Amino acid sequence: MSCSLLGVGLDDVDWSGQLIYVISKGTRIRQPVPASPNAFRYLGSYLAADGLPDPGQPVWRTRRGDPRPLTYWATRRILQRANDKLGTNWTLHDARHTAAVRMAGDERLTLAEVQTILRHAHLDTTGRYLTARVEDLHDKLQEHHTKPRPQRTFAAGYDPEDIKAVFGG
Repeated sequence: MSCSLLGVGLDDVDWSGQLIYVISKGTRIRQPVPASPNAFRYLGSYLAADGLPDPGQPVWRTRRGDPRPLTYWATRRILQRANDKLGTNWTLHDARHTAAVRMAGDERLTLAEVQTILRHAHLDTTGRYLTARVEDLHDKLQEHHTKPRPQRTFAAGYDPEDIKAVFGG
């Protein structure tokens, strides 16, 4: 969860449009970010369990002690406790990085679309998430080498001997 998500209030959630409005850390501009239907289901479950925040307050609140807006440091501590239990060392940025790599590797999304979702100012920043996986390369090379070669065709009227002389037999 990035700092921009921690400040999201109910007015920043467009349920029907499947958008969440966040303040970008670089530009400080409020921008819409598309979210998955699952994200809205999880948010709805969270709000149903914990209740709605007071008007103008962030959606995310602490569960220990008196409910108050969730801070970056509290979120980081939650993740540290989970890491201790699971024997992992995940950081808050790892979730964003994983999502970015998956989106950049999805052939149904263009790099410009991923850039917009991640709110990167420059396409080369988004390009860092383009990675070639050995498993994917193997499958693609197999497909490439086993596909039939296209048959050459030439416009009507050319002498077959001239074609053979120029392009080989």
